[in-house]
Amino acid sequence: MVFIIFSTDAVYGQCSMCRAVLQSEEGQATAKGINNGILYLMAIPYLLVGIVGWKVFQILKK
Repeated sequence: MVFIIFSTDAVYGQCSMCRAVLQSEEGQATAKGINNGILYLMAIPYLLVGIVGWKVFQILKK
């Protein structure tokens, strides 16, 4: 589990079509932006579920 957490820097979430289009670009700035956007969109649902779970835990604890 620790290895998976620390190896996320090398993971890319692009589909094959996006990767093919973006690899042809020389600066790779657009590809980095798309990767960051994918990671941002992936993290939001986990944060929301975590916050809701924490709130439910607090309510049930009382």
